[in-house]
Amino acid sequence: MPVRVVADAVGRFGRRGEGLLQLLAEAAELATEQTGRKTIDLLIVGHMSGGSLDESENVTAQLADRLGLEQASGFRVEAASATGAAAFHAAAHAVAGGGFDRALVVAGEKMTNRPTADVARALARSLAPQEQAVGATMPGLAALIAQRVAAADPAAPTAWAQVTVQARKGASENPSAQFREAITVAEVEASRPIALPLRLLHCSAVSDGAAAVVVERGTGPAEVLGMGEGFDSLMLSDRAELTTFRATRLAARRAYEMAHLTRKSLDFAELHDAFAPFAPIDLEDLGLCGPGEGAGWFLDGSTSREGRFPVNPSGGLLGRGHPVGASGLAQIAEVSRQLRGEAGSRSLPGPPRVGVAQSIGGLASHNFVTILGSGGPP
Repeated sequence: MPVRVVADAVGRFGRRGEGLLQLLAEAAELATEQTGRKTIDLLIVGHMSGGSLDESENVTAQLADRLGLEQASGFRVEAASATGAAAFHAAAHAVAGGGFDRALVVAGEKMTNRPTADVARALARSLAPQEQAVGATMPGLAALIAQRVAAADPAAPTAWAQVTVQARKGASENPSAQFREAITVAEVEASRPIALPLRLLHCSAVSDGAAAVVVERGTGPAEVLGMGEGFDSLMLSDRAELTTFRATRLAARRAYEMAHLTRKSLDFAELHDAFAPFAPIDLEDLGLCGPGEGAGWFLDGSTSREGRFPVNPSGGLLGRGHPVGASGLAQIAEVSRQLRGEAGSRSLPGPPRVGVAQSIGGLASHNFVTILGSGGPP
């Protein structure tokens, strides 16, 4: 049974004074207003950190109460930094299965109210216990991956700077983005070291924010064509390769199979760029270019808004901000908005017919791929 995204909303990302419930309610109300407040019979909430950062529990019931959805069914979904994508998949499968007519998916995170060290510890809980025990952090392990990539391709670090520059350019056109000012390659390369070769501007920022979409039965310009997810070993030392993410490759294969499409049908992508080196890896793992070619795509402009394959017109995690529970759903909202021609000044030329969102959970241990399109022949 076909399902589609009929409404989407992304609240402003960044340092917000409101609590988690208020952020979720803001996005939810904006999305449901677009549908004329049609009846919602399923509420799915995505929230990564539970009460460890914002001291909020039983969030789904609290949000249902606030929105007046006491007659709906609902539950919370968590998949680390891919939580928003996981929540969307749960809703789309539930509506497609015929058990529900219309689902409201809301995902968000409140992060800036705690010290950076507390946030780092909370994010590290999605790593393998053995890695946590020796003090590993998400940036530290991402740096190990970046080192492997740079060893194989010495030009890669220049491409990483371009990933951030492009992200900030996209974010400058996005009123919901945390960072609205353009930057240069020189500024990226001069920013403070975090875990070399990663510098501050190679890394997404701690952020507050929420996103929401409404999913219902039917066909349309933002129809769900394919969905897939995949796992990989939690510990990096257990993985056969570090310069590619097996979980993305599995998720992409399953999404393409469900959609009966190939990578050649895709017109643009929202990629998970929590760390700049991940974006070229994501391109390669989706099969959009060959192994080792992703960096070149960013360097030659292929991934710009006017390029042959636009990436992250929203600004991505590097530009839009990364409230971890919300990011995966914000990506899907952006794909939906582009396909419906509602992205305003950041609208892609074309217009595009098929878009993909790719989301990473943890350090690429649980990844998701979502393909939306018109539903007609590509």
